[in-house]
Amino acid sequence: MIKQKRKEKAGKWNVPLPKVRPVSEDEVFQVIKTGKRKSKQWKRRITKMTFVPPTFTRKPPKYERFIRPTSLRVRKANVTHPELKSSFTLEILGVKRNPSSQLFSQLGVITKGTIIEVNVSELGLVTQSGKVVWGKYAQVTNNPENDGLVNAVLLV
Repeated sequence: MIKQKRKEKAGKWNVPLPKVRPVSEDEVFQVIKTGKRKSKQWKRRITKMTFVPPTFTRKPPKYERFIRPTSLRVRKANVTHPELKSSFTLEILGVKRNPSSQLFSQLGVITKGTIIEVNVSELGLVTQSGKVVWGKYAQVTNNPENDGLVNAVLLV
């Protein structure tokens, strides 16, 4: 029953990029050696763009396993509405699903093909019952680490 619901949710949208090249963990993580003799190797630095929520606070550097550099953090995305044929700079609310790995989704890693949730309240979209739509999903269409920004297409 639960697996069937998950499949229905996964196949809900017509995704602009159905197949994307998977990104390996070696490509995303860089091993950092720590300790007095640089013998410990349990820390990882993320080399791709990431989304970090505004309420995020870092752990003390000694205990942080995954380091997300501030230069690679993203808060906004250029989202294109396919029906209106216009683009908007919208705030990212979260990373819904990264096709490469579940771990990347949890860490907020944004690569090509990632489904992100964006704040569309500024667009004034309204449901049939008259409520303002707050968040909608969009799929990333570019490689953000190459361009320095996130381009996405709204999933309608």
